Amino acid sequence: MSDELERRSRLLGIKLRALVRDHIGSDPDGEIFPFGLGAALVTSDATFVLVEGDASKALGPSLSWALQHSDAPLHVLADRDTGVLARRAENFHHPISIWHIADRVLLPAVVEPFTVQVEPLSSHLAFIGLIAQAGADVVIEHGVVTGEVQGLEICRVVDDAYTGESRLEVGMGAHDREAFAMIHGSLPTEKALRNVIDAVSVHRSVGADPHPLNTFGAERLMRARVIANPQSVGFVHAEAAEPPVQRMNLKDAVPCVALAVGAQGQRLVVTFAHGIDLDVVPFALDAWQRLEPTALPAVVLRDQDVVKSIERLAHNAITSVQIIAFRAG
Repeated sequence: MSDELERRSRLLGIKLRALVRDHIGSDPDGEIFPFGLGAALVTSDATFVLVEGDASKALGPSLSWALQHSDAPLHVLADRDTGVLARRAENFHHPISIWHIADRVLLPAVVEPFTVQVEPLSSHLAFIGLIAQAGADVVIEHGVVTGEVQGLEICRVVDDAYTGESRLEVGMGAHDREAFAMIHGSLPTEKALRNVIDAVSVHRSVGADPHPLNTFGAERLMRARVIANPQSVGFVHAEAAEPPVQRMNLKDAVPCVALAVGAQGQRLVVTFAHGIDLDVVPFALDAWQRLEPTALPAVVLRDQDVVKSIERLAHNAITSVQIIAFRAG
């Protein structure tokens, strides 16, 4: 650990002990431990985890750490995203309390309800035919109409900031779409789409050489392949579904979701993740509760990403979470 990281860890440990001391009214007798997202304190009857900064993906890592160190109740302290953490904490057997930090006071986090489903504008839905005819997959999440090629977004319907007119923009992300319009603005939209689809498809195919175009949205590429060949993971059918929270940055690795039918006719809410993601189980349970709580939750991961910590979290869930290994090819 570098001197800077060691100093940060020590300061966060001091902060955590002070918050707990002020909350319980006496100095806690436990030991401070380094924790990747902040600091941890283990006492004889509780585990406290302080999350510094973005806490939206902190429940899985916090619970995973706690289960390895103690059977005592877990208390997660954060000053952001505590409503979502409180909602997701209800999906586990292990006793978990989420606390919102307000200055030096710990307040019980209030469960944040799921966002209301947003229907796309009719002017946006009007572009679905064009997207499909060009050869892209139409994906609608949180009211946003997009076109994907093997899980990579290559176009999006937007409203002009000045005129309010709806239009289809080609490109991956706002800056890419703007640059594309500046260079290829004279191309008919369908032709522009087809050109991009041809260029992207080469790099998103099985066995393609490493390229920036097959590193973005790897989890969505996995979902696209399962939708195209559901039998590869034992499904009869699969279709893209809306995640419990909106993806804000196309370049960030964020799990994606599908609704599927298993070989025995069972309904499944499936979450796809790429890389070792300790928060995938809380995310998957969140998606399951929002989309179809009468179905079964499942997680699709690459073989190398199925680690004991994720399996432990799945076993601790209030309902059985199936972990399915994905093999490309």
